[in-house]
Amino acid sequence: MAVPVYKKYVNMIVRCYPDGRILPLAVYWDTGKLYEIDRVLDIRPAASLKAGGAGIRYTCRIQGRETYIWLEENRWYVEAKGYPQDQDAG
Repeated sequence: MAVPVYKKYVNMIVRCYPDGRILPLAVYWDTGKLYEIDRVLDIRPAASLKAGGAGIRYTCRIQGRETYIWLEENRWYVEAKGYPQDQDAG
């Protein structure tokens, strides 16, 4: 049986530049764990084909693994496996 994927909204640390660019620096997981982003590899408008939704997709390297983080309007999310629990409204 396939494990479902859902949008998990997360807290982020970002850098905002005067020219309007936004660069994610770290993501806070709900367990309180902070994951620093080693490098942003790509930034583009894209859809999350696994979890649904769309926005600006940041392809990032975190602890040696490539992952996607989306900025959807003014909220950040990742594709998480499992079943969603009560999510904070952000």
